[in-house]
Amino acid sequence: MRTGVKIAAGVVGAAVVGAAGLGAYNLVDAVADGGSGARTKAAPVPTGPPSASETERTARDFLAAWAAGETRKAADLTDNAEAATTALTGYREAAHVEKVAFKQGAATGAKVPFSVTAEVVHGKQRSTWTYDSSLAVVRGQTSGRPLVDWQPTVVHPELTEGRSLRTGTTQAAQITAVDRDGTELKVSDFPSLASVLPELRKRFGEKAGGEPGVEVRVEGGPAGSGDGQAKTLHVLSPGKPGRLRTTLSAAAQRAAEAAVAKHDDASVVAVKPSTGEILAIANAKKTEFNPALSGQTAPGSTMKVVTSALLLEKGKASPGKPLPCPKNATYGMTFHNVEESENPGATFAQDFAASCNTAFVQLAGQIPDDALATEARDVFGLGLEWKAGVPTFDGRVPTDSGAGKAAAMIGQGRVQMSPLNMASVAATVRSGSFHQPYLVDPALDGRELAKAPRALSPAAARDLRSMMRLTALSGTGAGAMAGLGGDVGAKTGSAEVDGQSRPNGWFTGYRGDVAAAAVVPRGGHGGDSAGPIVAAVLRAG
Repeated sequence: MRTGVKIAAGVVGAAVVGAAGLGAYNLVDAVADGGSGARTKAAPVPTGPPSASETERTARDFLAAWAAGETRKAADLTDNAEAATTALTGYREAAHVEKVAFKQGAATGAKVPFSVTAEVVHGKQRSTWTYDSSLAVVRGQTSGRPLVDWQPTVVHPELTEGRSLRTGTTQAAQITAVDRDGTELKVSDFPSLASVLPELRKRFGEKAGGEPGVEVRVEGGPAGSGDGQAKTLHVLSPGKPGRLRTTLSAAAQRAAEAAVAKHDDASVVAVKPSTGEILAIANAKKTEFNPALSGQTAPGSTMKVVTSALLLEKGKASPGKPLPCPKNATYGMTFHNVEESENPGATFAQDFAASCNTAFVQLAGQIPDDALATEARDVFGLGLEWKAGVPTFDGRVPTDSGAGKAAAMIGQGRVQMSPLNMASVAATVRSGSFHQPYLVDPALDGRELAKAPRALSPAAARDLRSMMRLTALSGTGAGAMAGLGGDVGAKTGSAEVDGQSRPNGWFTGYRGDVAAAAVVPRGGHGGDSAGPIVAAVLRAG
């Protein structure tokens, strides 16, 4: 019987709804309004800027939720809950912030400053990180609620769009770089090492016994924004610096720095012929690019050292053999000497010492097109893959024919070298064989140094040393090398460059077991511009 009542009531209800649709709605409204019979009107959505009290309360509630680890609650108090959730989660998980507290400051209009005290934990490292930030409170466009205007900078002022916070070990351990005798090498003392020391840190920090530090960093950024460089915001641990012994000589480096500083643009490198150890690297211009090691320009007549080695070994010339030096010579095109000098009765050694271009051009037809490139690679190691411990350009001598071959013989055309390459060329003559230049002992990281297929023939090495000595004592290098004494050798060069009113000045030479080469862009004659730089380094070495 009770069941029948329920069914009847249900039927009656359905009939009411079906018979009087509008009346049914009125009935519902009346029930909802407590039986008054009048419909409740929705409250109007607030507009206009949030009041001072709304701003203060919203900021307080947001910061309290963030501090309590209630990420979703904090995000719901912003006008972009999804983005806020991602950022606040990353703050806890990627930045490793275990606990955070805030001190809210007085609002200025809609802006509320606050200070942050964060406890960052990474492995065994724990540190307190403090900084200041701010937020702004705005009115929700649809809800009318006061909300935090979400921006990544709320988390940290450096956290701009597309960037993220991360706590982790540094990419490389710090190093204390020292010279061959244990003297510390600081950029403040040796400015030219500003681009070298970071590279050494990156490659050898941990191998030298260093331990990476732990840092909070801001990383990333939209493509093309210029914000891609990581920036350290807080250091949990500086790590342990490794001690890296280099092949540099503080005395030679100091002399090199002083010598290039006399020019607006100049570069020099010194090496030890018997081993290939790099003793000094200096550039007048202090930029990230290191022209002393990585420059790629025509070496001018300093290339005649390599060309002479080829001619001597092929039997096409000898020091005392007559080889006239005319004003002009033609091989594919017409070549001339500096100041159009000439010496009809010259010997090959005198041509070399006076840097006669035309004498060398006259012999271009007597050597195969690939002979100079082969000599440069097989004897002087040019173009092989050098592994110096820092980035280097390793020389380029392309195979060429016609005028290109003749130009290459005098260091023009497509031949390209750096001061490091030409210092190594002089060192190879001095020692008789190629020793790949290096800045850090290869035993530290197991590098295999480049090896030239063969040594310079003993007869050619002897003849070349005598010709370079003649150049240093009475040829074009005599002015720069005056007073050095001992076992010396030199070769000057002036490399013409399209669009330059003055050629680049080059000089390479050795004294005992130190060889060096320098270039002065637009310096003119190499003996006058680059020569004194090389002599200063040889004197110190």
